[in-house]
Amino acid sequence: AQAHSLDEILLGRFLVGLGIGVNTVLVPIYISEIAPTRYRGSLGALCQIGTCLGIITSLSLGIASESDPHWWRTLLYIASAPGFVLALGMQFTVDSPRWLCKVGRWDDAENVIGNLWGEVEVEKSIEEFKSVINIRGSDSEASWLELLKEPHRRVALIGGALFVLQQFAGINGVLYFSSLTFKDVGIESGGLASLFVGLTNFAGAVLALNLVDKHGRQKLLIGSYLGMAASMFLLVYGISSRFDEQLSQSLSILGSLLYIFNFAIGAGPVTGLVIPELSNNRTRGKIMSFSLSVHWVCSFMVGLFFLELVDRFGVAPIYASFGGVSLLSAVFANYFIVETRGRSLEEIELSINPIIRTKNK
Repeated sequence: AQAHSLDEILLGRFLVGLGIGVNTVLVPIYISEIAPTRYRGSLGALCQIGTCLGIITSLSLGIASESDPHWWRTLLYIASAPGFVLALGMQFTVDSPRWLCKVGRWDDAENVIGNLWGEVEVEKSIEEFKSVINIRGSDSEASWLELLKEPHRRVALIGGALFVLQQFAGINGVLYFSSLTFKDVGIESGGLASLFVGLTNFAGAVLALNLVDKHGRQKLLIGSYLGMAASMFLLVYGISSRFDEQLSQSLSILGSLLYIFNFAIGAGPVTGLVIPELSNNRTRGKIMSFSLSVHWVCSFMVGLFFLELVDRFGVAPIYASFGGVSLLSAVFANYFIVETRGRSLEEIELSINPIIRTKNK
């Protein structure tokens, strides 16, 4: 906000990016480790709702910048406030019970479990933690080289693939092009168009909150990607149609909003939720870091090449390819995603790790 040169702005953006990068890794891990099993999915989706609310608030405040060229500084001052509140609030949060067990603080872990999950869960959970550690033989932090070994390699590849598919299914391309689509129907304000998109995203996230622990992660991912594919093909039809301009514009708007809504139901929140669930206590941080690194690289590539590809091939073929990737993503989720709903992280580990499963017999 205080920057007076491009270098200062870039430095500020770099520091903000570091903070966002750390948070995108740690927040899903922390939620998955402290949440009661029956509410883990809903709490993960609640994180997405918070993100959507933040985006909507930012977009609403940003509309004023269209008439005031200096408003961006005020926006950045406002944006710094939640960071201070979060930093202060984190001083009053508890450590993850799984991390406490990992470092040998069993008494503290029992207290945290009792406070978060209820006293009736303490004995069962501690026994479950100890059982997995005893069978695994170690609970120390895994090295990066261990991700090359099974079953960690499989989970890391699934995590990376989920984010590759998520990004190449075209969410950033649709978000970028949606403002132009809204302009075609008379909504000239880019901020107002983005606000419509943000509200649609929020509505989908609220629905995900109610569905993720009822119908499971796999079904939500499959349904989300199928809906995204159908919406994308509707959008392609609207863009390509030359018979009725008004109908074409309406279909384009409808396809864009349905795509974003379907993304917010599953592909958005569930991708970040299921990866820490499939990882074990030793590798969770590294697998999540690897997966989100893939996410940011793919996001950068889409942003870098999207307009160039649109100029070369046209919007419709690019969007059709996004629809094809969405269909491929649904197939991937059907065959490679293990359902984690209603199972503790230790139960999930026991089911997917053949070494532990064999020892546990």
